[in-house]
Amino acid sequence: MSGLEQLVRMANDIGAYFRAEPDHAAAVAGIATHIRRFWEPRMRRRIHAHAAAGGAGLDALVREAIADLAREDPAARA
Repeated sequence: MSGLEQLVRMANDIGAYFRAEPDHAAAVAGIATHIRRFWEPRMRRRIHAHAAAGGAGLDALVREAIADLAREDPAARA
C-alpha cells in the first residue's frame, strides 16, 4: 500500500467514525478538527493535494471536511 493509499484509508476511517454523528455539519467539522489536530503538516499537504486532484477513493463526507479544512489550513497552501 502506498503512502497516499494509507492516508486515504486513514481519512476514510476517521470519516466512518464521525458518520454516526446525526448532525452532518458536526460530522464534517469533527473530521476536519481531527485531521488538523493529529495529522502533521506533511500529511495534510498530501491529502489536500490529493483532494484537489479529484480525491479518488475519499468518502464524500471526508472530501467535504478536507475542503473546509483547506480554507483555514496553512498546509493546504504550502
